[in-house]
Amino acid sequence: MESPRIRRALISVSDKMGLVGFAQSLADAGIEIYSTGGTAKHLQQEGIVVHDVSEYTGFPEMMHGRLKTLHPKVFGGILARLDHSEDRDALTEHGIQFFELVVVNLYPFEATINREGVTLEQAIEQIDIGGPSLVRAAAKNHAFVTVATRPDQYSDIVTEIQQDGATTAATRRLLATEAFQHTAAYDRTIADYFTSQQTEETFSRTMNLMLHRKAVLRYGENPHQQAALYQQAATGGGASLVTARKLNGKDLSYHNLMDLDAALAIARSLPGAAAAVIKHSNPCGAASAANLAEATQRALDGDPVSAFGSVLGFNQVVDIPTAEVLATPGLFIEAIVAPHFEEGAVEILTTRPKWKKNVRLMEVGPLETPPDSTHYRCIDGGMLVQQADVAPDNEETWDVVTQAKPTKEQWQDLRFARTVVRHVKSNAIVVCKDSMLCGAGAGQMSRVDSVDMAIRKAGERVQACVLGSDAFFPFPDSIQKAAAAGITAVIQPGGSRRDEEVKQACNELVIAMVFTHRRHFKH
Repeated sequence: MESPRIRRALISVSDKMGLVGFAQSLADAGIEIYSTGGTAKHLQQEGIVVHDVSEYTGFPEMMHGRLKTLHPKVFGGILARLDHSEDRDALTEHGIQFFELVVVNLYPFEATINREGVTLEQAIEQIDIGGPSLVRAAAKNHAFVTVATRPDQYSDIVTEIQQDGATTAATRRLLATEAFQHTAAYDRTIADYFTSQQTEETFSRTMNLMLHRKAVLRYGENPHQQAALYQQAATGGGASLVTARKLNGKDLSYHNLMDLDAALAIARSLPGAAAAVIKHSNPCGAASAANLAEATQRALDGDPVSAFGSVLGFNQVVDIPTAEVLATPGLFIEAIVAPHFEEGAVEILTTRPKWKKNVRLMEVGPLETPPDSTHYRCIDGGMLVQQADVAPDNEETWDVVTQAKPTKEQWQDLRFARTVVRHVKSNAIVVCKDSMLCGAGAGQMSRVDSVDMAIRKAGERVQACVLGSDAFFPFPDSIQKAAAAGITAVIQPGGSRRDEEVKQACNELVIAMVFTHRRHFKH
């Protein structure tokens, strides 16, 4: 059967973006427009001829708008199968007009519940009833009805109407798919809200994740793996790579996104003007300083070899002096993430270095808002869900457990080490001095191996450094290696059965040690 020519449209929307131009194009194509309440008034004020649904059905809107479109003359005109003679006869017998186009988006429930101080009663009033029913009816009958649920669909619909007076079957099928996704997401949001109101459990018995594809990536971790980037429909907010604006460079790869996310997490947590250098999701350099240019140079100096081909994260605006540091000959950078880039800095980074055309510059906006508080990780057959480890440590719970006490300078470096080590893959060890990461040991099967790696990376700079560990030391051997290398203070959670042996080793070697009583494993 040929696609039905569009003669009538039913329009009822909460989001009126682009509506007037769309409706005017429909009217110019000779399409009659039927509408309700605020939508009808909005279009009429713009001079567009609109038929009132209440006049058509002979049944007034009531209950403050709760009842508008739920009527057989509306739903019969959407659900009729034009290739069934009985359905066509029913239309004629009951004086029902057929609507070839239904344009509906729903009450802003999600926006309502995200408002501070919203009550349950206010949320309930934003649960749409007629809208989802109209959308589902039109999507079900997509063989004959075109359904639009988003303003960004209007342009393609108008183009097809102007060309052929109708939409193609393929377009209607796609729009129906998106319509069912739209109502499913809407119902999930409502269900999740009511679940949150009814339980004090941290994790509900069921979990619904609505994800929208943001980009198809060239490939995943390896060229033979396909990959894509998805954005959560409902998120706790905060600057992120998913919502970032790309100012320059090639499309982001799977690895770029993973590393940029790690860089952003570290930069967000560091004090002062700070820079983080990431390689394979682990920091190979990090520093805080009086200004961003100095922090950048010191972060790059942490491990110059690993910094080649790295990803960088900043917690302040990338200015011209910082860009000058990054444009140093011989340095190659894959991508940079920052709250903002000065115009002059963008010009330097995209014109002077050899990698100027390819470097990805990602602008995420202010970092004041916190990141999402929940982390998800897939395993075969299911998903692990946990609270994100983003809350700062409470220093009031920290204890100095050795005879030697940290100096003022050591305390500053111990805090810095503690901040950085929670972003390193376990078993994690960092060696720091003067608010700079001098060496890191990550992902080793034994903690003492991580200590060896961090000391080796620090080289001669290890003298008078402090050492941070993400978890307790099971034996005193790591302390002995650290002292022999020149480490003067240690910060760790404690909690080992051999804590007393570790404390004794520190006292014998005159090393200050702080217990934080909180572990920061990152697998």
